[in-house]
Amino acid sequence: MTHLFKNWFAKTLLNVIINMVILMTLAGYLHTMVQISGVGAAFAASLILSFLNLFIRPILILLSLPATVLTLGFFIFVINALMLLLTSTIMGTAFQLDGFGSALIVAIIMAICQLIIQNLIIKPLRRD
Repeated sequence: MTHLFKNWFAKTLLNVIINMVILMTLAGYLHTMVQISGVGAAFAASLILSFLNLFIRPILILLSLPATVLTLGFFIFVINALMLLLTSTIMGTAFQLDGFGSALIVAIIMAICQLIIQNLIIKPLRRD
């Protein structure tokens, strides 16, 4: 049981750090869409986003299953954007998004970045 917890904790912490780096990078490049007040705020936003993705996102995915099926899975990006907006609301001025359109663009870019990081960095490291 302890080994499972350590493994889960390590994966969760890695995801939080990856999300933090992606958010900081996006805030640097898309500064009109995303504003983060600093590294601490990025870490807090990433923690909150991970918490919301763990508990709230599965419920939203289940409730929106018909829309997700009809859009061939693209509605997941809308749910991810909603998670980002909720994180922004919780964080206040420390993490701000310019609106739903910005949240949707950030959600899509984050998904692409996470996919690239998982396939090019994480999976090859696990094989060794």
